[in-house]
Amino acid sequence: MIKIIIDNMNSLCIISCGNKKIWDKNPRKGPTEAKNTYIGSFAKKCREYAEKFYNDSWCILSAKHGFLFPEDMVSGPYNVSFNIKKSNPISLDELSKQIKEKKMDKYEKIIVLGGKNYNQIAEELFYTKEVNNLLSGCKGIGYMIQRLNRLIEEQY
Repeated sequence: MIKIIIDNMNSLCIISCGNKKIWDKNPRKGPTEAKNTYIGSFAKKCREYAEKFYNDSWCILSAKHGFLFPEDMVSGPYNVSFNIKKSNPISLDELSKQIKEKKMDKYEKIIVLGGKNYNQIAEELFYTKEVNNLLSGCKGIGYMIQRLNRLIEEQY
């Protein structure tokens, strides 16, 4: 059992996006807020956790757009992955610029909800901060969702 003490006063929660997007369900849907763009079960569970415990201090890390705050608009469908280099994911340099532009460097703790790649990216970008991946050690998305469910239940 993992017991997490939530200190969201100076923390930023970064969640992974997801392959399944609103346009898979509704192809005619136009630009959509980032918080409503990613509709897969894992992305939705990550968003639920972030919304409950980090209020306005969370964002989505997209391989195409970089860091998206919940109200940021996503223009339309795309298929870019950090795992597939030929899909041309956003670079670490561009992500570093976004951190400064979006004033994300003010946070001391970075909480990651995602797989190993997301954790590695966060550790590289926020190397002067405390980075914690609440899902480390999970062997797949099903286990990650189970852990998130437990964390949500334990905090109430």
